[in-house]
Amino acid sequence: MLNYAILRDKILGCFNGKNAGGALGAPFEQLSRRTNDVSYYVQENIEGNPPPNDDLDLQLVWLYAAEKYGARVNSHNLADCWTTFITPDWAEYGAAKRNLAAGMLPPLSGSVGNIYRDSNGAWIRTEIWACLAPAHPDVAVRYAIEDAIVDHSEEGVYATAFCAALESSAFVCSDVRELLDIAATYLPETSACRDAVDIAKSSYAEGADWESCRKRILAKYTPSFGVGHSKLGVVKDEFVGLERPGYDAPAHVGFVALSLLYGEGDFEKTICIATNCGEDTDCTAGTVGAVFGIIHGDTAMPEKWMKPLGGIINTCCIELNGGLVIPKTTEEFTDRIMRLIPTFLSHKVLDTRDGDYKLTPADSLTCAPECAYVPEVLGHNKDCRLTVKELLSLSPYAVRHEFFNFGVILDYADEPFVKQGDERTLTLYLYDVMDGSVRGHFANIRIYTDEGITLPLGNYISAPVFTTYTTKTKLEVPVRVEKITSPKMNVIFDISFEGRATSALVKATLYAGGYTSVCAKRPDIK
Repeated sequence: MLNYAILRDKILGCFNGKNAGGALGAPFEQLSRRTNDVSYYVQENIEGNPPPNDDLDLQLVWLYAAEKYGARVNSHNLADCWTTFITPDWAEYGAAKRNLAAGMLPPLSGSVGNIYRDSNGAWIRTEIWACLAPAHPDVAVRYAIEDAIVDHSEEGVYATAFCAALESSAFVCSDVRELLDIAATYLPETSACRDAVDIAKSSYAEGADWESCRKRILAKYTPSFGVGHSKLGVVKDEFVGLERPGYDAPAHVGFVALSLLYGEGDFEKTICIATNCGEDTDCTAGTVGAVFGIIHGDTAMPEKWMKPLGGIINTCCIELNGGLVIPKTTEEFTDRIMRLIPTFLSHKVLDTRDGDYKLTPADSLTCAPECAYVPEVLGHNKDCRLTVKELLSLSPYAVRHEFFNFGVILDYADEPFVKQGDERTLTLYLYDVMDGSVRGHFANIRIYTDEGITLPLGNYISAPVFTTYTTKTKLEVPVRVEKITSPKMNVIFDISFEGRATSALVKATLYAGGYTSVCAKRPDIK
């Protein structure tokens, strides 16, 4: 059982640890691939003036979204926040903003033409979801996935699920090896992130030093971050080959596991090892600092590292116009999150009587299997939402919408580009999201298209939607592009359920043409 005081201490420790790790690592993230020899902050003006960091900045915007939308926060309203409040245009952030501006909803915004889809921008901002759902990693991971698919896919999303589970579980589990095992259950078995974590665990168990562990991770998953700021020929490191540009998450999640293991419960040692591994140092050091803060609480954080920063949050990546009120300190950030926890965790796990609240941890911290119950049976109060395993297995071209009592997945099957004469099949999956046993209904769908698009099977569909557990109705809708009449052409599904008040419009947008990314080759590559 976690009461208000314990939770607040752990959440404050989380963000103070994040601030400290980010400040330590910030000066070294732009350096070429190397190990560092860092033991303390190197900034001259650090006193009361920690450097701003996008890892923390973006979470301040997510706080706004959580306060505005409550438990209904999802990838669509987070996407609105991206286009309204987030200023950077680099790497995955820029790719997502470009796609969003063109009308692509998540996960298309994170996957289409985004070579950085497997990079670090999402897993570094998971602390807010863990703190909104402490000791309930399934809930934290669900929100973290909604966040990640805006600007990432595949390993970039898997890494995010891992970190959210790690941080949420850390509220009630203090054993690092057990935490890593728990968080790994949220990863697909074939995930490179899972393998990188396993390399860290096995290296530590074998008694190898952290430098050897780092080399093992880099040898298998060489990221592009450590060479991205250097001219060809400048990097003199044995790991100069690339998995491919932007493939950064696996190695860095491995570094997170490495640092927590080899840090052995010492804050200074933990964040220094993360920084000394090199690469995206503010991200790794900030994340392990946050995990340490959750496990041990703010009262256990060393004054040597906390006092210079004074709990101040400086920002650099946020557009402050438009009514955004951000916290200026980790104390304010913590208190605003504390007020939101009852919104994100239901009354089933939260007792708010006697002027306090007491939170009951989840029965199990590990990820539930894809079918937690026997599939295709009646609901009987089972959670009818998609499981975390299902969410992580969705195509990066499958746009998900959830309404009051039903969900829709619109799967493009590929990037949404078409040419004149093309025929493409759009697939709709309809499913019930009501808990308990409810009466099934028929879905009636009318399809509208822009000029130039025809529907070989007609404009109307009627089909049953089932209420049995995990069952979905699959509808395949061929569309033919007879003529390109606009750079963007729409197919709109008007979906209503007989006997229910809820109806919805779901839009598929097809983009004329296609593209090829062309860049110069390295001169030493034949």
